[in-house]
Parts: sequence; structure tokens; C-alpha cells
Amino acid sequence: QVQLVESGGGLVQAGGSLRLSCAASGRTFSNNHMGWFRQAPAKEREFVAAITWSGGSTVYADSVKGRFTISRDNAKSTVYLQMNSLSPEDTAVYYCAAANRFKVTTTLRIPTLYDYWGQGTQVTVSS
Repeated sequence: QVQLVESGGGLVQAGGSLRLSCAASGRTFSNNHMGWFRQAPAKEREFVAAITWSGGSTVYADSVKGRFTISRDNAKSTVYLQMNSLSPEDTAVYYCAAANRFKVTTTLRIPTLYDYWGQGTQVTVSS
């Protein structure tokens, strides 16, 4: 089992920044690729960003590329999402998720490949 707890969400004006954190506990953090997803009201959950177990590779949704940065600190069992130049379209509940690196060896964009999810943190961007 891996327990994930997100923090850092809140209300920010358009153009502002937020940094989300996701603290993991339980099984060895470095055995997991990590991803961030988001879900806006009446919309499906969508991929935002992911990072491989070592931090050596990252992938982003086109909608956030160049504005968001995912990183991880395996010593702290924490993954981060730095969000800059936020717009109202980024308003959503943001979830972090963990995928076993021995099971997932291709794309990290698909939610169903992730085994563990946090409870989510709300990000609201005002115009």
C-alpha cells in the first residue's frame, strides 16, 4: 500500500503560481512512477504530468507544457508540481498518483495504470 497526501492548493489570481506537494508513505517511494492528474467540474479526469521513478524522465500534457514542472525528492518521498502562469482553465481538483515501475513501462498518461491515488487538492484560479 502507498498512501498519498496532496497539499498546496488554494485560490490564486490568473498569472499567479502555486506549488503542489504530494507526500507518500508506505511502500518504497522510489519503486513508483508518479503522476499528477486533474478533474474540473463535469469533466473527466485528465493527465497533467508524470515523472519516472528515478526522476530521469518527465512528460506533460500539451496544455501545461512550459508552465508546469514536475519534480520529485525520493529522500523525502515527495513529488511536486510547480504551476506558473495559471489561468482559470487550470481550475480543478488536482490528484497525485503512484504507478509501480515494474508494471508500467510505457506511457504514464493513462489514469488506470496508476494503483494509488491521493484525496486531491483544490486549485482555483480567478480571472
